[in-house]
Amino acid sequence: MKEGILLCGHGSRRTAAITSFKKLVTLLQARYQDNYEVDYGFLEFNHPTYEAAVERMYLNGVRKIYALPVILFAGSHAKNDIPYELNTIQGYHKDLSITMGKHIGVNSFLLDLAVKRIEETETTLSPLDRKDTCLVVIGRGTTDPDANSDVSKLTSMLWEGMGFGFATTAYSGTAYPKVDESLLMVEKLGFKRTIVIPFFFFTGVLLERIYGHVTDRNTNSQHEYVYTAPFGTDELLMKAFDERLEEAKTGTAYMNCQMCKYRKQVVGFEQDYGKEQVGHHLNVKGILFEEDEKPGVSTSSLSRKIKKLLGI
Repeated sequence: MKEGILLCGHGSRRTAAITSFKKLVTLLQARYQDNYEVDYGFLEFNHPTYEAAVERMYLNGVRKIYALPVILFAGSHAKNDIPYELNTIQGYHKDLSITMGKHIGVNSFLLDLAVKRIEETETTLSPLDRKDTCLVVIGRGTTDPDANSDVSKLTSMLWEGMGFGFATTAYSGTAYPKVDESLLMVEKLGFKRTIVIPFFFFTGVLLERIYGHVTDRNTNSQHEYVYTAPFGTDELLMKAFDERLEEAKTGTAYMNCQMCKYRKQVVGFEQDYGKEQVGHHLNVKGILFEEDEKPGVSTSSLSRKIKKLLGI
């Protein structure tokens, strides 16, 4: 039976973010090409949708798909939106099996990659004892405290493991504290330097805002504020995908549902207990047209102009 891997992205309004995502796709296609057909899709903003990607995989003879979320932490996208989409799509074909892998989450590869990004940034700065440095870890932020707590756990591990004077967590949206609020609180602590590491794969609207907040704080403070690069397509990230693929294949890709607000009555989120699994991207996701340019395949400018003219 022919098997495939579907890389499940979210989508972005920023061309640079989609370009980086497609670079990841190209690397994983080369990594797995001997055993799998690798394709990808988006929840919103971009083509192809998951449905379109699965359809072209199916037409190519793929009957077993391992869906790997290109998502760091298990908020509503990983717990609701992606499973809802995949369950719906699988229902279209009786002979098609889709197994969803786990999000990247807390693992040694992500921790090592965070250390690498921090150390890369430190090499560009003047020498300073880490005890005089504050670390701020920025997560995407969700309405799910289970996902937010994973970011806090990694913050604690980086703080204790690297010996910073202090470390704290902030979020780019839908969780407290926000980035600008966190930097104001850190300013009062008086650390000579603050290193901000965003836990993001690629550039995009949110990452640009984070960098803007750090730059503004650095301009208006007597202390130093710097930020690291996003995770990108580092080999450590590739190894994390290797791990998630193996888990999906062996049936051990389990989320931590012990503290999930949808499965347990978590304090402050009692109203979410037992909610039906329904995606919220139904009205904003892309339509069923293929993307303008596939990874590794150049498309003629005439073709792009025609698609743009037709609004597809």
